[in-house]
Amino acid sequence: MGLQDIARALVAPGKGILAADESTSTIKRRFDAIGVPNTEDNRRAYRELLFRAPGAAKYISGVILYDETIRQKAADGTPLVKILKDQGILPGIKVDLGAKPLALANGETITEGLDGLRERLAEYRDLGAVFSKWRAVITIGEDIPSLYCIRVNAHALARYSALSQEEGIVPIVES
Repeated sequence: MGLQDIARALVAPGKGILAADESTSTIKRRFDAIGVPNTEDNRRAYRELLFRAPGAAKYISGVILYDETIRQKAADGTPLVKILKDQGILPGIKVDLGAKPLALANGETITEGLDGLRERLAEYRDLGAVFSKWRAVITIGEDIPSLYCIRVNAHALARYSALSQEEGIVPIVES
């Protein structure tokens, strides 16, 4: 399946992309709210429950995974990526490493993760990812965003997108 085919499948009418790329700390807050311990087994079971939901493929074109999730196997030993693919759901991967303060730009951020991205993308492709996601956080407020912030984030997004395509992975930009 080529990049154009993957992109078309992701935006199929009546379908959407499920964001299941919560970090370990983000999912901990969700689990804490319902009294579930934040263990790898519980995270796997939660995601397996989502991915095996009957009829999910009717409404979901793709699922954005977290590094831990793309490597996980279901309780029966089936890779979670295979469970998705067997239903016709495209697996994707969050590849940015989060927003950090932008140097010399009070209150503004840059998304990190370009270092080593080419190698990570190759590994994720081998694990079954066909699309990727990168999130740029640009705060809007008094006197921000600055042109500096816009330029450095746009540059990072362009590099991410080019590297993804180089590996045969469709890039998705979130901001």
